[in-house]
Amino acid sequence: MADLNVRVGDVGLRNPVMPASGCFAIEYAEALDFNRLGALVIKSVSPKSRAGNPTPRVAETRGGMLNAIGIPSKGLDYYRETVLPPYTRFDTPVVVSISADTVDEFADAVAEMSLPEVAVIEANISCPNLEADGMAFAMTPETTYKVVSAIRRRTHHPVWAKLTPNASHVATVARAAEEAGADALVMGNTVLAMSIDVRTRKPMLGNVMGGLSGPAIKPIALRMVHQCYRSVRIPVIGCGGIASAHDAVEFMLAGASAVQVGTASFIDPGAMQKIIDGLVAYCDEMGVKNIRDLTGQVKLDRQLSDRWLRFAQQSG
Repeated sequence: MADLNVRVGDVGLRNPVMPASGCFAIEYAEALDFNRLGALVIKSVSPKSRAGNPTPRVAETRGGMLNAIGIPSKGLDYYRETVLPPYTRFDTPVVVSISADTVDEFADAVAEMSLPEVAVIEANISCPNLEADGMAFAMTPETTYKVVSAIRRRTHHPVWAKLTPNASHVATVARAAEEAGADALVMGNTVLAMSIDVRTRKPMLGNVMGGLSGPAIKPIALRMVHQCYRSVRIPVIGCGGIASAHDAVEFMLAGASAVQVGTASFIDPGAMQKIIDGLVAYCDEMGVKNIRDLTGQVKLDRQLSDRWLRFAQQSG
């Protein structure tokens, strides 16, 4: 049987499959074995209590779904005392995802949540469905560097910077996160989108705009993962439309060291376990001894590879 162990910086994972933040809950333990997952990524918490966006918050689209949840939160104390403990009972690294409105709030929240039972801090600087017309820290390299460097100064935990596919120049944003001290990148999140009910002529979401996820965004996410991989030296975690072992392998070939699964788990709560089983089958079929050897192994001819490298490092 193939070795599915991977490393994301200094963090060892038993396999490369984990949930995407916001697409996972403790109740999923009824559908899959948490001790088989590579990591447990919990829904983002913000330092301030917030109710989230107005309803409706979810809308189905062809090839995916739209959401404008708005990161509802009961604050750090409730999260630390109530949300976090059930996840720490498993023998799987726990990743705490944090979102905040300002640089100082981000840094303070990260410092407070850098607990011994937490393996990794995911800095969610990407979420596109908050106020300010969907803007996020990760939209520009300048704001990315500012917030990640502030976070880095306040914690010794590994920091995974979650980027947004809505940025114009993802390669420069990725490099800014790396230069600021991120240990890995999560590429990416939902794509800013909207839908209209043609009968009522009203937006399908109460927030008007929201994040598109699911199979429809997979080719976009895959391209951006490869751009990041070709632009930075730190590991990249792929996220966006992954629903099968085939999808996970594609992301690893593009440059991902690990993958996060989101919308697929809403359709099938056992999706991640099936992906892990599928990766074992793929490796056995293809004679792959160590799955980590797949990372970045997409085959390009030399001339195309050089041209693509220039594009990846310069383009959005």
